[in-house]
Amino acid sequence: MLKKWLYIILGGVTFVLGTVGIFVPLLPTVPFYLLTAYFWLNSSNRLYNYFTHSRYYQTYIQQMILEKKATKSNLLKMLIMVFIVLLIPFILFNSLHVRIMLIVVFLAHLIFGYLYFRKTKK
Repeated sequence: MLKKWLYIILGGVTFVLGTVGIFVPLLPTVPFYLLTAYFWLNSSNRLYNYFTHSRYYQTYIQQMILEKKATKSNLLKMLIMVFIVLLIPFILFNSLHVRIMLIVVFLAHLIFGYLYFRKTKK
């Protein structure tokens, strides 16, 4: 019972840190959100079943990431969202170093996304 509540609280903390990371360029968002998913999914069977049976999990995790079944329109939507998320700090921060890092991150998404989705699942 204590473990369940500890995981729920830690998941909440990592969720807040990940959300703050959207607006603070040097605070990583994805690792905190991955930790949030880990903590919340391991906190209870009910939360695990709720998450894995949701429409978003089935579409964006199960089909796109695990089964690599992504339509070109879904890939384009994903790329547009990454672009918008990276464009916000690009506009807000007038720093050449931050802008270069954001461009590198966007290019990495393009390259590794292409390499990941062009591979066939064995």
